[in-house]
Amino acid sequence: MLRIEYVYWLIAVFLLFTAWRNLRERQFARATFWLLLGVLFAGGDVVLAQQQAGNAWPAQLAGCMVIALALLAPCLRRRSHSEPVSSPVRIASAIRLGHKLFVPALLIPLVTLLVALFGAHLAVGGVALFAKPQMTLTGLALACVVALLAAARIARVSPHQGLAEGRRLLDAIGWAALLPLLLAALGEVFTQSGVGGDIAALASMLLPEGNAFLCLLVFAFGMVLFTVIMGNAFAAFPVMMAGIGLPLLVQRYGANPAVLGSMGMLCGYCGTLLTPMAADYNLVPAALLELRSPYGVIRAQAWSAASIFVVTFITMWLLVFR
Repeated sequence: MLRIEYVYWLIAVFLLFTAWRNLRERQFARATFWLLLGVLFAGGDVVLAQQQAGNAWPAQLAGCMVIALALLAPCLRRRSHSEPVSSPVRIASAIRLGHKLFVPALLIPLVTLLVALFGAHLAVGGVALFAKPQMTLTGLALACVVALLAAARIARVSPHQGLAEGRRLLDAIGWAALLPLLLAALGEVFTQSGVGGDIAALASMLLPEGNAFLCLLVFAFGMVLFTVIMGNAFAAFPVMMAGIGLPLLVQRYGANPAVLGSMGMLCGYCGTLLTPMAADYNLVPAALLELRSPYGVIRAQAWSAASIFVVTFITMWLLVFR
């Protein structure tokens, strides 16, 4: 049975491979960074099991490793690896392969979708092939492996070259590769610490009674602001819905929760376009394209974010109280 733990172990193997390659090149800070992260991915189950058994030292050790990652992050300066294949050879290969290059990329969503739809019905010898919890993530990992093998087959190269290219991209991204994980944890911290309740109390105290328009405007801007802080609209959504959406807009002013939720998320996505905290969207492309400014992507998206927010808010105002 394929479980989500196997995905973590697979990621750990790749991170350890990246650490080993950096160690061979005497990039000791990078090697240590990816080594620590690989150990954390590989040992997560052990830490959780020991914590449930009342043994705190593995969790404390993991915390020290996270602090070490933060200290090592400034040492991961951008560096360019020597290309394993020259540019003329790459161009000639791309012309030769043509549209076949899209096959590995299309296999990822296709295999993931098939696993999500039919994975629960697949079994071998009466044993389910996929564990139901987090089946989609397991399918995504399987899809990535299938795409790697397909790409190697189409390009007629070894899968090892694909791993080497992945390592090169990971080194180019650097510490920003961790931001999605950290931001997801930040959203959970905000939710568990009761920030939504504090926002509800503050909004009830400051917003004038009976002004639904102003309340909706604060909700929309709050979605943008918290997304800018957290880098993820999914992390900002429960905070703003608990603070303003449900107690004020839905319960007090009768807003349609479906419209409020869907269009509120779209307002949050406008914040995603404006923040470096959304590293996978804004900082990573700048690093991979080697732009002069790491914030070039954000500057290019700013006017789009502003116009989308205005249109979204006006539409939400016209629909949410109908």
